Formats: sequence, C-alpha cells, structure tokens
Amino acid sequence: MALEKEDKERIIKEWQRFEGDTGSPEVQIALLTERIKQITEHLKTHRKDVHSRYGLIKLVGKRKRLLRYLKRENFVRYQEVIKKLGIRG
Repeated sequence: MALEKEDKERIIKEWQRFEGDTGSPEVQIALLTERIKQITEHLKTHRKDVHSRYGLIKLVGKRKRLLRYLKRENFVRYQEVIKKLGIRG
C-alpha cells in the first residue's frame, strides 16, 4: 500500500524547496496526504480492515503535528500548503 516510486518522486519534485530536499515539512505533509488518500480509498471497499484504519489514524496524527510545527515556524508557508493540498476546509 506504499506510494509508487514515480508518484513519490513527482510529489517530492513538486514540493521541494531546493534540489535534493526530501525532508522539509512541506514535502513530508504532501507525501502523508497522498498516503492518507490512498488508505481512505482502500477503507471504502474494505470496511473491516482495522489494521489499516489504525495506520490511517497514525498518519493523520503525524501530518497534524507537522502542520502545527509549520504553522508555528512559518505561517505563510503553512497557509500555502493547506490551500494547495486542499486540507482543512
């Protein structure tokens, strides 16, 4: 259920702030958002998959912590990220 290599590279290229950037909060949040979307789709068809549901909850929590960090450190970048990803409506 992990991201495909091509998808991951595309997301990293789109969100990186400089060449070789894979660890900035923006990149991590974008990757987590894509994984969350995939697991959500999986759970729509496999409603009783409790282990995936726990994994989803952990990913959402991690993304929430990263968003809180980004909001505290650079509010402008935080607003750009949530607007571009379409989270927190």
